[in-house]
Amino acid sequence: MHQLLFKRLGNFQYNTIIKNKLMKRFILTLLLLAPIAIWAQENINRAVPPPPGPAKAVELGKTEKFTLPNGLEVIVVRNTKLPRVSVSLTVNRDPVLEGNKAGLTSMAGQLLRSGTATMNKVALDDAIDFLGGNIYASATSISGSALSTNFKKLFAIMADITFHPSFPADQLEKIRRQELSGLAQSKDDPNSIAGNVVSKLLYGSNHPYGEIETDSTVKSVTVADIKNYFATYWKPNISYLVFVGDITKEEAKELAETYYGKWERGDVPKPQYPVPANPLKPIIAIVDRPVSVQSVINFVQTEPLKPGDADVIPVRVMNNILGGGASSRLFMNLREKHGFTYGAYSAVNPDKLIGSFNAEASVRNEKTDSAVGEFLKEFELIRTTPVSDTEVELSKNTLSGAFARSLENPATVANFALNEAIYHLPSDYYQNYLKNIAAVSADTVMEMAKKYIQPEHMYTVIVGNAKQVVSGLDKYGTIQYYNVEGNPVVAPVAKKADAGVSGKSIIEKAAAAMGNAALKDIKDLEISGTAGAMGQTLVFDQKYLLPGYFEQTLTIQGMLLQKQLTKEGTYSFSVQGQEQPLKDDDKEALAESASMLPEAYYLSKDGYTYTVKDIESIEGNDAYAVEIKSPKGRTFTNYYDVKTGLKLKSVTEKDGSPAGKMVIQTFYHDYKSYNGLQVPMKTIVDQGRLKIELDVKDVKVNKGLKSTDFK
Repeated sequence: MHQLLFKRLGNFQYNTIIKNKLMKRFILTLLLLAPIAIWAQENINRAVPPPPGPAKAVELGKTEKFTLPNGLEVIVVRNTKLPRVSVSLTVNRDPVLEGNKAGLTSMAGQLLRSGTATMNKVALDDAIDFLGGNIYASATSISGSALSTNFKKLFAIMADITFHPSFPADQLEKIRRQELSGLAQSKDDPNSIAGNVVSKLLYGSNHPYGEIETDSTVKSVTVADIKNYFATYWKPNISYLVFVGDITKEEAKELAETYYGKWERGDVPKPQYPVPANPLKPIIAIVDRPVSVQSVINFVQTEPLKPGDADVIPVRVMNNILGGGASSRLFMNLREKHGFTYGAYSAVNPDKLIGSFNAEASVRNEKTDSAVGEFLKEFELIRTTPVSDTEVELSKNTLSGAFARSLENPATVANFALNEAIYHLPSDYYQNYLKNIAAVSADTVMEMAKKYIQPEHMYTVIVGNAKQVVSGLDKYGTIQYYNVEGNPVVAPVAKKADAGVSGKSIIEKAAAAMGNAALKDIKDLEISGTAGAMGQTLVFDQKYLLPGYFEQTLTIQGMLLQKQLTKEGTYSFSVQGQEQPLKDDDKEALAESASMLPEAYYLSKDGYTYTVKDIESIEGNDAYAVEIKSPKGRTFTNYYDVKTGLKLKSVTEKDGSPAGKMVIQTFYHDYKSYNGLQVPMKTIVDQGRLKIELDVKDVKVNKGLKSTDFK
């Protein structure tokens, strides 16, 4: 029903226009510079690049510090370019093991901002808005900003939130519903699944980084738990108050003493956690997700790397070469050379408990084995072969440039001071940052790679259709299977259709289940509803008149985006009024849609062939996978519920993706009968990076449509 919908949505091309006047000016500039260039050629050997000058120590802005008697450390960075002040309170507690209340800290941060003893959430929001400011809160911080003239009032409100939160129960329930909704969505998101499994495998359930939120843990969090959390961990002697902007040290001190000076210091728990151990041999951890048409691959291991360690800067230079961006080796190999993915990246993350290495990409299922091999090839290459001087210089220049640009923001200087305090960095750590980058050599890069990239002790976590991705992976490590929460499970077993079940019999059952018999009494049909895509709400309308008339429109705010029309054997497709060329297979797909029930159309025409594949689980329901080949040569796979016969999913492929063919999955939900015809009330079109949800709002049967209604 929606096979061509959104086919070309967003595929608009933008051309770059070079003005003649700009080109003339550029040529004139070259002519004016010509004498200088000629003189330079006579004095410089162009075959030898000039040596880079020595990196200079960075001149950071002035930072002023003082400590209140209760242990609260205050940092002030004055900047008068704008009449605005920002402030943040950071609580430097160690990570908390939440146990059967995983999700507590996330919910606590949201609830903190939900009201005070004198203002409910609405009144609090209004008071902040009236000042033209903002205040944000998390489990370990609260921050705000406002114009200088309003800052004192805003700071007073921030202190009120800090010391007199109301923790309203109704707001906690609202937050809980949002958390549960997010969890429900994450269970169907392969990247979220991969994140959960990575956390569980790397750190284990007894480590705060290995905990996974579940419905039961979120439901168990109470207001009392949240009150206890803040009473236990929010203490001034482990906290930092940072002011940035149009404020003096004296003004900041007066505010800090007035509003935070009476905050009582106290002991804070310092838990000890087991040090996570990497696997003794390579482990290929597969999470079976039968509906996946591409696999999410993550190579992960823990690293003994903390902020401020001597290796942090050279490791960043190394990782920038390996997988730090679009010019990195992983990206150039897996995307540009092989076309396996939209992007491949890596990161080495220092942490005060335990650091980590991660390299990741999403690839088509059938390319998983090859992609894993290319990742491992790049790991080995950077570990054993010196990188070129050009790569080293490019990486260092990129990092140096990013660092220099960050200094344009006055908050950066404050963050540097905060990092120095929290991570016990040398006082000149950031002043010497560029010097330390410049000192990294090709030999240092290889040394870092050998130390921090150890494929023989990695987990390779793969979320995808296990049946399609597992082939060939055993040569890279021991294969183990896990569920979406990171718990070990047995390998999935392929289910086969009974010998007496044919592709045609499945299609016949599907046609009957979806209302084939009712078509004789249905003359016309109109289905309308909304489509959510990229944060936008669109409106779709489909009209059918049997036999052979079909029109589908897609609009946004009254503007026509797309229109498809089948009429008297002719076919058209337009985007914003511009007719688009249609191939024979496009016309064939439109003809199927115009039939109202494609399965009935297949059976009525010669030339369709059906091949039964395995039985697969589609959102918990066993479904026959039937590969259908049309008379025009189109091949697609439909999945039909084994019990009911209803179509649950269809999969097609289109050319044009940077990573090869684009796979489009369409899921059909919530069937409802109209005059005997089964209509899916919700349809989800999944194009990988773009997911579109269609919700049917109205269905009209035999409303009296005429051929003249199709224009």
